Amino acid sequence: MTASFGDGDNGWIQSLRQAHYPQERNRVPAHLTLFRQLPPSLERELGQRLAGYAALPAPRAEMSGIVDLGEGTALAVRSEALEDIRADLAEALRGLLTPQDQSPWRPHITIQNKVEPREAKRLQSQLRATLEPRPIAIRALAMWRYLDGPWEAIRSYAFRG
Repeated sequence: MTASFGDGDNGWIQSLRQAHYPQERNRVPAHLTLFRQLPPSLERELGQRLAGYAALPAPRAEMSGIVDLGEGTALAVRSEALEDIRADLAEALRGLLTPQDQSPWRPHITIQNKVEPREAKRLQSQLRATLEPRPIAIRALAMWRYLDGPWEAIRSYAFRG
């Protein structure tokens, strides 16, 4: 389950990912992961829950810095509203989450992954010199299905307004 970005932010975020994410591994557009792996049996219930959240105004979010992933780079994201949505879902899905999805959530947008640490550090230095914290428009919540390599979009739930 992911969050996607509004038109004003989607372009620059996608451009960063396309420029720095290894092309052979870049199988989905840039996104903010809320949950990595949910049971397929939850698809209907999750859809109903996401539709309920989407009826609310779009959550406010901010790109708040650069994250060192070791072999990659991400943009840190702060959003109390998205944290509330994720916490509500985590509570509703208790017992069905993987250990990774039960761990504390560290919201970020991965723009580079599986590269040499030296290459990642170089990009992080470049981004720290050029990117300032800024608001990010959250457009929708989305469900995806992993197909042993490619990803299939199931459905997207756009926020009102």
